[in-house]
Amino acid sequence: MLRLEGLHKRYRTGDEALKGVDLDVPDGQVMALIGPSGAGKSTLIRCINRLVEPTSGRTVLNDTDLTALSQSGLRAARRRMGMIFQEYALVERLTVMENVLSGRLGYVGFWQSWFRRFPGDDVQEAFRLLDRVGLVEMVDKRADELSGGQRQRVGIARALIQNPELLLVDEPTASLDPKTSRQIMRLICELCKERGLAAIINIHDVLLAQMFAERIVGLRLGEIVYDGPPDGLTPEVLTEIYGEEDWEATIERVDEEGSPNTEALASDIGAAGS
Repeated sequence: MLRLEGLHKRYRTGDEALKGVDLDVPDGQVMALIGPSGAGKSTLIRCINRLVEPTSGRTVLNDTDLTALSQSGLRAARRRMGMIFQEYALVERLTVMENVLSGRLGYVGFWQSWFRRFPGDDVQEAFRLLDRVGLVEMVDKRADELSGGQRQRVGIARALIQNPELLLVDEPTASLDPKTSRQIMRLICELCKERGLAAIINIHDVLLAQMFAERIVGLRLGEIVYDGPPDGLTPEVLTEIYGEEDWEATIERVDEEGSPNTEALASDIGAAGS
């Protein structure tokens, strides 16, 4: 369980990115975080693992107050939070396998990490995860040889090899084509279900959020203005989150496409190596 209590972030400029956010995310729940640019979505995710230091409030992960931890305690706690980045954050010159194993750097000693020597169990787990995300045949390819979808899959495997309790996902589909975007969202949701893993996905695409997430939280100007199921995103609610627009077209598209519980969206991701 992740719990945010009165989470607030004010920058030195005086701008308030978050205004006392209260939020609970139970184990196993995939939650989509939506809202316009500047709403505070990325700031919220980064305040959870303290890549951005909150001004006040508490972030509690399974009874551990993350906001109260020392730097050494925070390093240990970050092992429990997998992060998937919009721009992949891979080391381009390293292989797929080496990038995945970098998710274990917090668990091995300095010299092991320096020479990239990892325990056999870690290597076997990396192979298993790469097989699960459809990249087992690319273990020796350099990251800079991969497509955007393949890079994101490496990032997913790297996050999961930490064996996290929480997955923080920042715009995982922003640089991907529509088909690959669906495949990546489907894969994240399937993996979370398999592992009973909670996830917060910051995403701009309302349609993808409605199709795949079981819960939607809408932010506007650093405050939660919607928290509920995907089918609760009426034109009125979307207007409250984003402002005036013809939202009926978005609602109709979701109705036509179906939901992640339909047979089509539960289909195999096999061809997803793109």
